Parts: sequence; structure tokens; C-alpha cells
Amino acid sequence: MGFKPLANRVLIERQEEKNTTASGIIIPDNAKEKPLQGKAVAVGPDVEGIKEGDVVVFAKYSGTEITMDGKEYLILSSDDILGVLV
Repeated sequence: MGFKPLANRVLIERQEEKNTTASGIIIPDNAKEKPLQGKAVAVGPDVEGIKEGDVVVFAKYSGTEITMDGKEYLILSSDDILGVLV
């Protein structure tokens, strides 16, 4: 199944965070927050400055979660994207 974002929307695949702290303490899955960065999988026609494959950082309580083919994605307005990691 494919997905094409409309207008200024971006489809994001969240990137998993590490399971350990810098000192080596293992963080259980239920204590981790969802990551605030991910890879742009599809980009709407009105989005500027972001292209497919970019790793972006986004606002904490933004977007709409969807599941496709067993994977979780996030649909964001480009206004909710804070920047691109370079």
C-alpha cells in the first residue's frame, strides 16, 4: 500500500531511540518516550526544504499516527517540523 501526502503534509517513519543510557543503564520499552525524529518517507507537493529520505525533528504533540503494512507512521504538517538533521 502506498501513501501520497497532500498539500504541506509529510509522512514520517519514526526512528527508534537507544535502549541504554550513556552509563549503560537499560531503559525498558514502557519507560521510553516516542522518538521526536524520523525519516521523511513521502512529501506533499507544497512542502519546501524537506525531501524524501531527510531525517527531521518534529514537535512533541504533533501529527496523526497511522499504521500501514504493520508499521507505524506519523503524518505531519510541514509547520510542525522543526528542522532537518544534517
